[in-house]
Amino acid sequence: MNGKREKGVLLAVNGTLMRGLELEENLLEVGATFVREDKTEKSYRLWSVEDRHPAMIRSRSEDPNCNTVDVEIWEVPAAGFAQVLQREPQGLSIGKVMLERGEQVLGVIGEPLLVEGMKEISQYGGWRNYLKARELVDKSMPEQK
Repeated sequence: MNGKREKGVLLAVNGTLMRGLELEENLLEVGATFVREDKTEKSYRLWSVEDRHPAMIRSRSEDPNCNTVDVEIWEVPAAGFAQVLQREPQGLSIGKVMLERGEQVLGVIGEPLLVEGMKEISQYGGWRNYLKARELVDKSMPEQK
């Protein structure tokens, strides 16, 4: 070794891999480091897959349902990249994601079949925003006895 740290792959995550959420540990276990918060360009749609995780799909920018989606950019060591992908829920994969400022990075995206019949949440602009809104609705509902 020459003392230089291996450059990792930049990965945009939009759901349970985000800091403080359920699968963040999958990134930390392979030595990934958080880089920054960012947004996609306004050409993505977002669905809640049974309220367990989101699925983001790129669409035509003229689609009125498209929005920007909040993402986190992580640097993932190349040696651990496949492990992170293999632990993602079925129907999620890696593809190219366009960020708001024109940068292209790899990111977690959903397969179209995965979102059939699922709740679209594009209007929230991100998984965390959707979770917060859902929590507010849950708190406002009277308790069932």
